[in-house]
Amino acid sequence: MEDQAGRVLVVDDDETVRDVVRRYLETAGFTVDLAGDGAAALARFAERVPDLVVLDVMMPGLNGLEVCRRLRQTSQVPIVMLTALGEEENRIAGLQLGADDYVTKPFSPKELTLRVASVLRRARMPRPEPPTAELTDGNLRLQMTARQATLDGAVLPLTTREFDLLAFFLSHPGVAFSRADLLEKVWGWDFGDQSTVTVHVRRLREKIERDPAKPVRVATVWGVGYRYDRTQP
Repeated sequence: MEDQAGRVLVVDDDETVRDVVRRYLETAGFTVDLAGDGAAALARFAERVPDLVVLDVMMPGLNGLEVCRRLRQTSQVPIVMLTALGEEENRIAGLQLGADDYVTKPFSPKELTLRVASVLRRARMPRPEPPTAELTDGNLRLQMTARQATLDGAVLPLTTREFDLLAFFLSHPGVAFSRADLLEKVWGWDFGDQSTVTVHVRRLREKIERDPAKPVRVATVWGVGYRYDRTQP
């Protein structure tokens, strides 16, 4: 049945990349729409909203970051960005704009297909009722039902994934988690690029730490991963 696995919009200016990704996704049961540039992507999205977007960053004209920004103005459809190896600034910018994940080129089409399926599976999972209406640590407050975080009373511009990561940390203070642990428990993935976690932790520190270079809340546990240390008992 059409759309049984999901409808994916693949956006890339390289026809070969589009064709390879389309064939792998269709083999996995997905219905695939294609777009060769940013303007075409927005037009296809408006015609029929997909379940997920695979979006290349580097495209002539309207690049992937701008497409992501425009999509996030009206939609929370999952977005997986495609970035070239070494384009860390673009990966960070994409996550900051609300992308759900990224895959670096050159990539394995099989792994991308698995990543798409995993992102969709988590997006479709019913969000559990939060165990508490509010999580706090001194001047840091998370209102779980409203999904809003404040620091010193000012609203923090957290992405969906940053909020989920912070909520998890606040719910487990003093416990060290590896990046693989966080990828599984926060992202819901049992595989994937663990540097995704590193980038999200870095972005989170920039928003909640007084000095991100010397974090006191989200501590690095060398050889293990990360631990949240409460600033107040």
